[in-house]
Order: sequence, then C-alpha cells, then structure tokens
Amino acid sequence: MLHLKQDHSEFVVLSVLAEGPSYGYAISKEIAARSEGAFKLSASAMYPLLTKLEKQGLVTTSWEEIKAQGADPDSSGRKRKWYTLSTKGTKRLAQHIETQRRVVKILSAFAPDALAGGVGMP
Repeated sequence: MLHLKQDHSEFVVLSVLAEGPSYGYAISKEIAARSEGAFKLSASAMYPLLTKLEKQGLVTTSWEEIKAQGADPDSSGRKRKWYTLSTKGTKRLAQHIETQRRVVKILSAFAPDALAGGVGMP
C-alpha cells in the first residue's frame, strides 16, 4: 500500500467527487477500488482533508438522515454528510490533472532509456 501525499490525496478525492456527490466512507472505498488497493485514505486522513476542502470552498456539503431498515418512522436516524465538488473544486481538479500530465510527460522522457538498457528488468 502506498501512502498518498497531501496534494495526491486532494487530487484523488476531487477526482472521485467529479463523478458525483459522495460521503467519506464511500470516497475512501472508491479510492481503494480504483487504485486496486494501492492507495488508501484512513478515516484519520480522510475527514480532516474533507473539512479542509470544504473550508477552501472546493466542496460543498449537505446532510442526509439515514434510518435502519424497519426503524420506527418517528425515530431519528444517524446523519451522513455528503460532499459535492464545487465550481472552485472543478477548477482545482483541472489544475491537478494538468500538473500530473506534465509530471508524467517529464518522467516518461527518462523511462525509454532505462527500459532499453534493462535497468530493473529481471
């Protein structure tokens, strides 16, 4: 498992939210699934990051009440906070994507020579 740096964490969370609103646990599961388990954000990293993104105006939030199946209709359920990518968040995501593309382009300039020489190849 790889640990994401702060910029990478922001990038992957915003990327997940670009596909639609979600909540913290679902976001962390989607990150793990998309990366085939290589990237994981623990709750202790996810929720402070989401709070930061909200304070920066990169995401907006709403609350939903969740009730257990068969629960008394008059009883209150637990609350789930949903996160939605804002216009500002969409712009930040575009900046992240452009940065990632530049980094990949630069690094790929080194890969062909290394691979041709058999470096790191069994």
